[in-house]
Amino acid sequence: MVNIGVLVSGGGTNLQKLIDAQAAGTLGGGKIVTVISSKPGVYALERAQRAGIEAIALSRKEYPDTEAYSQALIQALQARKVDLVVLSGFLTITSDCFVQAFPNRILNVHPALLPAFGGKGFYGLHVHQAVLSRGCKITGATVHFANEVCDGGPIILQKAVEVKEGDTPETLQRRVMEEAEWILLPQAVALFCQGRLQVENGQVNILPA
Repeated sequence: MVNIGVLVSGGGTNLQKLIDAQAAGTLGGGKIVTVISSKPGVYALERAQRAGIEAIALSRKEYPDTEAYSQALIQALQARKVDLVVLSGFLTITSDCFVQAFPNRILNVHPALLPAFGGKGFYGLHVHQAVLSRGCKITGATVHFANEVCDGGPIILQKAVEVKEGDTPETLQRRVMEEAEWILLPQAVALFCQGRLQVENGQVNILPA
C-alpha cells in the first residue's frame, strides 16, 4: 500500500478525480491518507471529508516564511507515513528542503505542455492567457516530478488539447482540465503506486506492467 498525501489550495477538482479513482480501485494500490490545504475553508477539504479522508488546513499565513511552512508540511506528511505527495492545484511556494525530503516522490500537474508556459508566474488562468496571447494551436497538460526548479522536474505524462477559435482563458482552462488533467493525474499516480516509474538522467521511463 502506497500512502498518498494530496496538497491543495482551492476547489479540488483534480483531487476529486483521485478520490473517484481510489473508489474505483484504479489507483494502483495507493490510498489517500490525508489532504492538506494551504488555506482554510476551501472546497477541496470538504471533498476529502465527504470521502472519509483526513482533511487538514495548514495555513501558510500562520508561518513566518517559506522555510518554516515547508518544514511544517514535511512534518505533517512524515507523521502520516506519506510515500507519495501529489500537488493538486497547490499554489503555495515551498523551499528546496521540501522536495529534498521526498525525492522523486512529489507529483505535480501543470496546465500546459512543459517546458512551454512553465515556471514562475505560470499558474491558473495566467497559463491559458499566455497560450492564447501567443496564438498557440494546441496546449495541454503535464504531470511531472517536482524538483528544486519550478515546473522543471522530469516529465511523466503529457496530453495535447486543441485550442479553439474564440477560446477565453476560462473555456480553455476547463477543456484542459476535462481532456487532460483529470485523465493524466490518476494515471500517473497509479503508475507510481505500481512501481512503474523509473527516473534516469532526468528522464522518466515507464516500465511495463
